[in-house]
Amino acid sequence: MMINYKKRIRLKDFDYKGYYRYFITICTFNKLPIFRDTSLVKWLINILREKSKSFGFKIWVYCFMPDHFHILIEGKDLHSDMKQFISSYKQHTGFYYKKYKGESLWQVNFYEHLLRKEEETMSVAYYILGNPVRKGLVDDYRQYTFLGSFEFDITQT
Repeated sequence: MMINYKKRIRLKDFDYKGYYRYFITICTFNKLPIFRDTSLVKWLINILREKSKSFGFKIWVYCFMPDHFHILIEGKDLHSDMKQFISSYKQHTGFYYKKYKGESLWQVNFYEHLLRKEEETMSVAYYILGNPVRKGLVDDYRQYTFLGSFEFDITQT
């Protein structure tokens, strides 16, 4: 008899609330490259801005690659709940996307890396901004349309 163990992707005994920083990756459903659509990505960025304000998160950087997106976020207060924030964002955008396109937007789960104290926010931010360059989409991340920050001017390096 084979026993299937579900891989734990969240930290045991950690509530994901407070002033923590997270590097999050969320993939599209079936890894479809739908983030080439400018109007879709602009809409997703607007919802990200709204949800980050209502859930108390700074968005240090975001980067929409063709089939996934990365964000570096930081809780603004003790009640900033990362799981609720991401769940609300995915649920809201997924609902309306399915309503208009008839297809799912997101994979079921997401990946997060809780930044340690010694990990510098800006180093991780620039690592995320470098994704389109590493994937050969542009020569300089500032040429890539689907990335940005709500916290700092990404054109100043």
